[in-house]
Amino acid sequence: MDEGDRWEAAQEGAERLREGDVEGAIEELERLVLEEPDNEYGYYFLGSAHFEKGDLDKAMKGFVVALEKAPGYIGAMVHLGHTLRLLGRYDQALRMGQQVLARDKHDADALYLMALTHYAVGDEAAAKAYLERFLATNPEVEVAQEATGLLEILAGKAQPLEE
Repeated sequence: MDEGDRWEAAQEGAERLREGDVEGAIEELERLVLEEPDNEYGYYFLGSAHFEKGDLDKAMKGFVVALEKAPGYIGAMVHLGHTLRLLGRYDQALRMGQQVLARDKHDADALYLMALTHYAVGDEAAAKAYLERFLATNPEVEVAQEATGLLEILAGKAQPLEE
């Protein structure tokens, strides 16, 4: 089965995920990876579904297996990085971001991962630099607003919301 076929096979689960049917996506994608254990996209979308559900350990497993199947899978690297960041595994999250940026120094998703991770560890100068580089990629409006808001917090012009 070639890459295009593997991608196509994962689209039912991916579509359920896009529609907000996380449980349905998980069910479909678990079925897929049992039938096609080498389908990196099945594992990637399964990891994404678990991420949406808030089950970060299962999300991490999905992204790791996707990378075992396809070591150069940038999307899986970035999503694994965000999962590691949310788990407080900042050094590993930074390494994921660095691996992506070594392939493409302008990768917007990796720049944003690096910015958020540096912010999480209190490295404001690095967070600011990565946010500025991220904004230079002309990201979608919603995430650009988030990045701009974080820059305002770093500049002392705004206060972070209490969680």
